[in-house]
Amino acid sequence: MGSVLGFPGIDPDDAAVGQRLKTWRERRGVSIEDLAVALDLPPEIARRAEAGRAHLNSLQINAATLKLSLPVWALVSDTRAY
Repeated sequence: MGSVLGFPGIDPDDAAVGQRLKTWRERRGVSIEDLAVALDLPPEIARRAEAGRAHLNSLQINAATLKLSLPVWALVSDTRAY
């Protein structure tokens, strides 16, 4: 990862997960604040995760899928796992 002016670059995997998370959250009508509570994160960090600027660990991805009533593959892949 490169950086500009000391800011870390965006990991492409985190960006992809973040974009999927935002898309599904909006489709499900869940606020960023409610998602942040489910992830046990401040809302600002949840926003950063959706922008690909914060990494979500496996427990947080699981919490997001439970909150949004999704299978795990929906956040980590564009292809159905079943």
